[in-house]
Amino acid sequence: MRVIVADHPLIAHKLTYLRAKDTDSPTFRRLAEELMTLLAYEATREVRTEPFDIVTPVAPTTGIKLANPKPLIVPILRAGLGMLEGMVRLLPSAEVGFLGMARNEETLEAVTYANRLPDDLSGRQCYVIDPMLATGGTLAMSIQYLIDRGADDITAVTLLSAPEGIEALDKAVGHLDVPVTLVTGAVDERLNEHGYIVPGLGDAGDRLYGVAQ
Repeated sequence: MRVIVADHPLIAHKLTYLRAKDTDSPTFRRLAEELMTLLAYEATREVRTEPFDIVTPVAPTTGIKLANPKPLIVPILRAGLGMLEGMVRLLPSAEVGFLGMARNEETLEAVTYANRLPDDLSGRQCYVIDPMLATGGTLAMSIQYLIDRGADDITAVTLLSAPEGIEALDKAVGHLDVPVTLVTGAVDERLNEHGYIVPGLGDAGDRLYGVAQ
């Protein structure tokens, strides 16, 4: 598995405000979208393209366009939705599928509760988006889910990652024939005893959308 830490001052700047506990939900959502657009630029460096003939006001030329089948963006519900707009802004012609997964807070294992994906993903390049790579269980299960349906190239994009999560994800998918890339905004210190990233930013879903009472 290839790991890319997007080292850019704008990413570090926005992550700093995203981490701050006094950042309110509307600001958190805006920052998450902006960060996703910056990370998407790095994540899509190897997006598949094909030649495309056009005529400029001056002369004919050949450019490129996104190849078919179009890339598939897969936000992990619910927190991944906060990153979707930032990704779609850069890839407006991509298709979007949804995968609902939640972490059991006792076992720290991921459980699937929703699937809005095509049954056949043969030949598809997929971008899985989720704010946090903590224990690695959710992303590992998501990636395996896509591979089982035929996806042949997968890039996971996260705002933050923990070293333990990267190690666990590599152990889960690193041996597979399908190439897997992780693009992340930062690698933090560690996980605490509750499986949260330290220093992290707290529960991304709650900070994006609040806690329903």
